[in-house]
Amino acid sequence: MVGYDPRADGRNVSNLEVAVAGSVSGLVTRVLISPLDVIKIRFQLQIERLSRSDPNAKYHGILQAGRQILQEEGPTAFWKGHIPAQLLSIGYGAVQFLSFEVLTELVHRASVRDARDFSVHFVCGGLSACVATLTVHPVDVLRTRFAAQGEPRVYKTLRNAVVTMYRTEGPLVFYKGLNPTLIAIFPYAGFQFSFYSSLKHAYEWAMPAEGKKNGNFKNLLCGSGAGVISKTLTYPLDLFKKRLQVGGFEQARASFGQVRSYKGLLDCARQVLREEGAQGCFKGLAPSLLKAALSTGFVFFWYELFCNLFHHMKKADS
Repeated sequence: MVGYDPRADGRNVSNLEVAVAGSVSGLVTRVLISPLDVIKIRFQLQIERLSRSDPNAKYHGILQAGRQILQEEGPTAFWKGHIPAQLLSIGYGAVQFLSFEVLTELVHRASVRDARDFSVHFVCGGLSACVATLTVHPVDVLRTRFAAQGEPRVYKTLRNAVVTMYRTEGPLVFYKGLNPTLIAIFPYAGFQFSFYSSLKHAYEWAMPAEGKKNGNFKNLLCGSGAGVISKTLTYPLDLFKKRLQVGGFEQARASFGQVRSYKGLLDCARQVLREEGAQGCFKGLAPSLLKAALSTGFVFFWYELFCNLFHHMKKADS
């Protein structure tokens, strides 16, 4: 069970184990979905239409983009920025799941609402994601810069990136795109947690008794569904965030096509709508939905698996 459940006190998983399970789930998931993340970021940052009919478009489909990146930059390009991405996943997973556990328990202790309600999971999920985002946002900016740069690389190493960005753009560069990130992450994570719980209840209601025995499959399937729904509902804000995070980084984007500068979230939204139309707000949606299905499904799958593992280890010792 994700979050505090008064009916499952016997599970006996500590806050430290919750944080470890969240970290490991993030680490394993990041390794598996990194190629899709790189393609998604390239799509989001492309000004030209994602269409074969546009001769200036560098990328126009997932398979075509994958082939082109492989041909031009080699297989390691799909794990560009993997070290900051892993730091992001490990830190984010630990803080998010621990915060969610603590917040849902506080709701239960305060006797305000049932800790398992959709609305409670939505609010606690959103707040826990905001706490995690504030903690690891500088690493997210670094990850985006690494994934966005082409060849020759502007940043050779993680240390070189940190020093260069700090010297040329100042300390606030590490919090570029924070406003749209927080605005987007609250409903996105809130929907993830609340829909995950709701889909699990729906699964248990719809499936016959013999089908309920495979809990791992249920966690993976419901996590994937929650990821797709959440990403679809909040996608434009994710695109705006990525555009803002590469501001001041235009020279490294020249080989990919047109580049733009944005003064803030509203200016970014206006320019995208004016130049690229409403469909421009959903560039990269296909790889994003595929990534969201896999990443959210795997995160909840691994998290629940490790929590259950810790629980069984304690039972065996006692």
